[in-house]
Amino acid sequence: MARPGSLVSEHPEVGARLAPASERQRARILDAVALVVAEKGYAASTVADIVREAGVSRSTFYELFEGKEACFLEAYRHGVDVLVERVRAAVRSAGSDDWRAQLRAGIRTWLETLSAEPLFARTYLLEIATAGPAAQQARADALRRFAERYAATAEHAGHRPGLDVLLIVCAGTEQVAADRIRTGRSSDLMDLVDPFCACVQAVIEGTG
Repeated sequence: MARPGSLVSEHPEVGARLAPASERQRARILDAVALVVAEKGYAASTVADIVREAGVSRSTFYELFEGKEACFLEAYRHGVDVLVERVRAAVRSAGSDDWRAQLRAGIRTWLETLSAEPLFARTYLLEIATAGPAAQQARADALRRFAERYAATAEHAGHRPGLDVLLIVCAGTEQVAADRIRTGRSSDLMDLVDPFCACVQAVIEGTG
């Protein structure tokens, strides 16, 4: 029985299994690299591992991707897209009257997603740091996207913290979550909802 896909498979460009054959193959490869890297680590993962997991040929892989790094980074960005969209949807569902409720809904959804998707969480929080300069830029881009979401919430509350301050908050909370994943405590991620909310709220309310 095929095992369930990673969070990457939830991206509309990956999950569209009725697309042309080449796109279905691309989707399988992107999902496979997320699973393989989470299980073996980026450094130890090989193209052979990825194509075996995806059920495609090595030549098909190289028709679609330049190499392991390009494939991994595309999968990472797709996973971040899904994570951002889930947070955005949660914030919208919280309504527009209470910015603190919006903040809590977004943070809770971020942590719930990582808790429910431990393989993606490992890739997103740990393995991205081992994949070289391009991966570091991809992580910086992801942090900025979440910082910008906090900035939108802060503006709704009538505050304008600098983006650098919010990037520091994002990096710090991400590191705490990463420590839980690294030490095998992904089931404890939801314990971070209250401290994360308190931290971000204090930063937002401490600015004019």
